Amino acid sequence: MSTFEDLTVRIQHFVWQRRVESWEHEASPNLGKVIDAVIEEAAPGPEMLALDLGCGSGQVSLRLAPQVAELIGVDISERMVERMLARAAEDGLSRVRGQVSPLERLELARNSVDLIVSNYVFHHLNDDAKARVVQLCYGWLKPGGRLVIGDMMFGRGGTTQDRQVIMDKVKLLAAKGIGGYWRIAKNAVRYLLRVQEKPIAKERWVNLFETAGFKDVHVRTVVAEAGVVVGMKSSDAGAKDSHD
Repeated sequence: MSTFEDLTVRIQHFVWQRRVESWEHEASPNLGKVIDAVIEEAAPGPEMLALDLGCGSGQVSLRLAPQVAELIGVDISERMVERMLARAAEDGLSRVRGQVSPLERLELARNSVDLIVSNYVFHHLNDDAKARVVQLCYGWLKPGGRLVIGDMMFGRGGTTQDRQVIMDKVKLLAAKGIGGYWRIAKNAVRYLLRVQEKPIAKERWVNLFETAGFKDVHVRTVVAEAGVVVGMKSSDAGAKDSHD
C-alpha cells in the first residue's frame, strides 16, 4: 500500500472513531430502505458464516446475525466494532464477532465464508480500492457464495440519471434553508474533488463484479441515489481462481 493510501486509511480511521455516537442519528432516511434490500438480497441461511464489511455500529450485522450461524463484523474503527458487539450482547446475540481492519488490508482464509454484505461503505473507498476489495471478496467466498453491496450508485454527472440524482439532492438540501445551503457547498467540494464520497454508477459496479469473476450479477435500484449490486461465485469455482 502506497504512502498516500496509508494516509487515507489513517484519516478514515480518525473520522469514524469520532462519529461513533452520532452515526446512528445522522444516517440518511433512505438508509433503512437500502438495508432492507441488502438483507433481502443476501438470502441468509442458518448454516451460513456471514461477513459484514464496514459494519459500523451494527445496522446490518444485528439484523442479519439471527438468521445465520455466525457473523463477523469488520470496521476500520475499533469504537464502532465495540459498539456493535455491545449492542449484540444487549440483544442476546452470542455468535457475533468483531474485527478491526481497513477493508483493503483485511486478511481471511480463502473459500471460508458463505455470504459477504456491505452497506453504504464502498463510496468512501477510491476506485482502485473498490476493485481490490471486490476481488478479495471473491477469494474469501466459498463456491456458491454471494456478495451483496448496498451503496450510492451514480456517476460524475455524465448521464441524465446522474444529473437528476444530483439536482434532487440539491433541492432537498436547499429546502432546509441556510444550513442546507452550507451542506450543498460542502458536498459540492467533496463531490468535485472526490475527497470523502466517491460513488460510481451502476454499470461500473457490474463491471467490477464481473471482472472479479462473479456470475449472475445484477443491480437493484432502491432509491434514486442508491441501489444494491449482487453477484455469485460459481459453485464450480476452483482453488485455481486467480483473484486473491
